[in-house]
Amino acid sequence: QVQLVESGGGLVQAGGSLRLSCAASGRTPVTLSNYHMGWFRQAPGKEREFVAVITWSGGSTYYADSVKGRFTISRDNGKNSVYLQMNRVKPEDAAVYYCAADRNRFTPVQTNSARYDYWGQGTQVTVSI
Repeated sequence: QVQLVESGGGLVQAGGSLRLSCAASGRTPVTLSNYHMGWFRQAPGKEREFVAVITWSGGSTYYADSVKGRFTISRDNGKNSVYLQMNRVKPEDAAVYYCAADRNRFTPVQTNSARYDYWGQGTQVTVSI
């Protein structure tokens, strides 16, 4: 079982920055470099939506149009972690953010949440105006 733990959420002022982290946890943490890793978010009353994804090697990334140019997904396979750098945060970015792992690393990255196999518990991002 893959256990993922997000951290770094909190209150940020509109226009500010926040960095989210996702790490594998558990007694025998899995190696995240075996997975494409994605970030999703869900605001109250809305469906979970894709934010960004990075390939298992870190060689390619893909972003939702709503965050392109403001957010950056990265990974440090040596630290077994994935990150989401959020810059120029907007009020509409407020949501619970989830990291997710896609074990099908030899297939193209996915934006559909149903294609992801493992999820963290989420971290709340609140944006003040």
